[in-house]
Amino acid sequence: MTAAWSEPPRPERRPELDAIRVLVVVGLVFFHSALVFDTRDDFYVKNSETTDATMVLAGLGVVWAMPMLFLIAGFGSWHSLRRRGPAGFVVERLRRLGVPLVFATLTIIPVPQWLRLRAADPGYHESYLDFLPDFYDVRPDPADAPFLLEGAYFETGHLWFVVLLLAFSLAVVPLAHWLAHGRRRRIVEWLATAAQRRGSTLPPAAPLAVISAFVGLEEAYAGWSRWAYLLFFGYGLVLAADERFRAAMRHDARAAAVLGAALFLGGLPGFLSADDPFTDMTGTAIGARALYGAAGWCLLVAILGSLDRRRLARARERAAGSAVTQPAGRGRRLYGYLSAAVLPLYVLHQPIVVAVAYGVVGWDAPIAVEYTVIVASSSALTLAAYDLLVRRTRVTRFLFGMREPGPRLYPRKAASPHGRQGKT
Repeated sequence: MTAAWSEPPRPERRPELDAIRVLVVVGLVFFHSALVFDTRDDFYVKNSETTDATMVLAGLGVVWAMPMLFLIAGFGSWHSLRRRGPAGFVVERLRRLGVPLVFATLTIIPVPQWLRLRAADPGYHESYLDFLPDFYDVRPDPADAPFLLEGAYFETGHLWFVVLLLAFSLAVVPLAHWLAHGRRRRIVEWLATAAQRRGSTLPPAAPLAVISAFVGLEEAYAGWSRWAYLLFFGYGLVLAADERFRAAMRHDARAAAVLGAALFLGGLPGFLSADDPFTDMTGTAIGARALYGAAGWCLLVAILGSLDRRRLARARERAAGSAVTQPAGRGRRLYGYLSAAVLPLYVLHQPIVVAVAYGVVGWDAPIAVEYTVIVASSSALTLAAYDLLVRRTRVTRFLFGMREPGPRLYPRKAASPHGRQGKT
């Protein structure tokens, strides 16, 4: 089994993918803080004054942000499989995703549900420790796979992303193993050859449109079906297999941006007019969801292709001897700090947002003021919790799924014989 995975080619490092992950995870603090004021969403803690504007503004990020994380995860999984082999990949995924999933579920995931009860009923005074047995009163629920447990209060909360990513990663191992034994070259070669035609990166939007339209969207999972996320993850695996896909996304970036924006704006009126745009089977709702699904893929192509075009232009400037402004040393250190912190920040942020919102929503203040306080306080507390409680010891780093000394999606290029060898 391991022979087919031996000595894989070392891919070019793509720091823009790490930067996108940081942007999305930091943006989740803004997104979940906005749900406190959203008229439609049933968030844990709700402000007495709400607005419909949050749905429109949140939609600008929801349509691409979480799909992008799954796409990048698929990309990274392909290279991890090539480096580690199937067995090593499974062990790494269980350690990096399974350990923080279990640890967080046993410690901080019940917090939002407990605060929901306290916010909904001023007479509810049960302590957090007294609430925990009710939270963990669960029963099997195989019909909701991969979410296998249910209870009156139990939930995975925002860690649904980790559950899905772990399930997708483990499920893809047999497929990747099959592709690695001879047929991968023929299948990927055919796809990569077809990708050299202009517009070739746009047809993958069609399956996403069909899934979104007829399977529906799941509001609890950031407005996408779990099966759409599986497709984004699979697309990431395929894109990582051949550099020609990357070139195709550069070529199609501008067309994809225009098409994605048009599809999103075209479907927005249907979302706003439907009683339940996520599941209604009316013609308007189905059409709006189809446009939404297609827009999501087009926007991913536009973002990744545009960033890669910019990287290529800068590389040409360097080759021509032009001066290229490099980020300041402090900026590079901040980027490295946040890049290593992505998974812990994701795990920590939502319980902190809910706790801060619980103390703020009772204020007699405008929505803009309350929102600003929630975002600023939650961001500071999440960073403080990571810095003081997670990153400083080997045990806590392990419990939050961090690599040692820090996470890297893709290996560095080999150093010169006289230089320092980068760790993978």
